[in-house]
Amino acid sequence: MREGTRVTRPVVTFWFEFASTYSYLSTMRVEAVAADRGVDVIWQPFLLGPIFGVQGWTTSPFNIYPAKGRNMWRDMERECARLGLPLVQPDPFPQNTLLAARVAVRAMTTGNGPAFCKAVFEAEFGQGRDVSSPEVLAGALEQAGLSASLLEEAVTPENKQAVRDIGAEAERLGIFGAPRFVTEDGELFWGNDRLEQALDWELTKHEKTF
Repeated sequence: MREGTRVTRPVVTFWFEFASTYSYLSTMRVEAVAADRGVDVIWQPFLLGPIFGVQGWTTSPFNIYPAKGRNMWRDMERECARLGLPLVQPDPFPQNTLLAARVAVRAMTTGNGPAFCKAVFEAEFGQGRDVSSPEVLAGALEQAGLSASLLEEAVTPENKQAVRDIGAEAERLGIFGAPRFVTEDGELFWGNDRLEQALDWELTKHEKTF
């Protein structure tokens, strides 16, 4: 430790989209994996739809390229079985996650934002429920110990703008898919299978600094 310097813990920002299958996997394991390494996680929900739109996509690339989609769902079956997670393919896929993202951004200003996000993913990919439904999101809020009033607070002009600002920041960073892990020195790691690598990168850089 440097004299007079407060040593902070390494931090990785976890960008995720509720419609993303692999974000489900990362969401359900990021806390335990990060805690094991002594790395703090900043949870950042965002919307991929506008980013896809810039590329001319109106749906998930897993729908645009059916072979890719079939492989993804089989891969999800294997990974969920390995991790002990339930998997029910929601219909339709991808889900409309605009309201969920808005509520999540508002929930992140409380202490239980991550718990809400996990509850949403559990409902969507663990139970196959429609997370565009206010009733489903209200249940996720209740599960996380949060008030259903956040549904109304989520659609205020201020919160809607916050969601748009987050989307602009995602584009500035060059994020084109989810999940994405961003280290403090700006390295971007894409995909659930890069979670450990992102945490180890940040941990190593942090140890060199201190």
